[in-house]
Amino acid sequence: MNKIEHIGIAVNSVKLAGDIYERLLNTTVYKTEDVTSEGVKTAFLQAGPNKIELLEATTPDSPIAKFIEKHGEGMHHIAFEVTDIEAEMARLKAEGFILLNDVPKQGADNKLVCFVHPKVTNGVLIELCQSI
Repeated sequence: MNKIEHIGIAVNSVKLAGDIYERLLNTTVYKTEDVTSEGVKTAFLQAGPNKIELLEATTPDSPIAKFIEKHGEGMHHIAFEVTDIEAEMARLKAEGFILLNDVPKQGADNKLVCFVHPKVTNGVLIELCQSI
């Protein structure tokens, strides 16, 4: 893994949370995107080398809607940049980690993504991302 790519935060409203984080980080939302396959609207902010992804559910049965229903708004995942997502997925499987998908899928911000189950990472959802 190369570096932390971003931190994902589940929110009820990308617009309202975006306004808060713009003021907090003294920057602007540089990109919003709907990821229909995941039932989520995303907004990205960058402060120095660090990125924040805000995630708003667009369907009541999406993973973000379920997360917010169970935990409320807050940190959802930490994403790590990888050079070769398929190789990293194979390495993690060999190490005994449980992956939430068998093949990389299209994510936000022109990335291929895969998630590692939080029950094997001390309760933290980990996302692997590779730029396309």
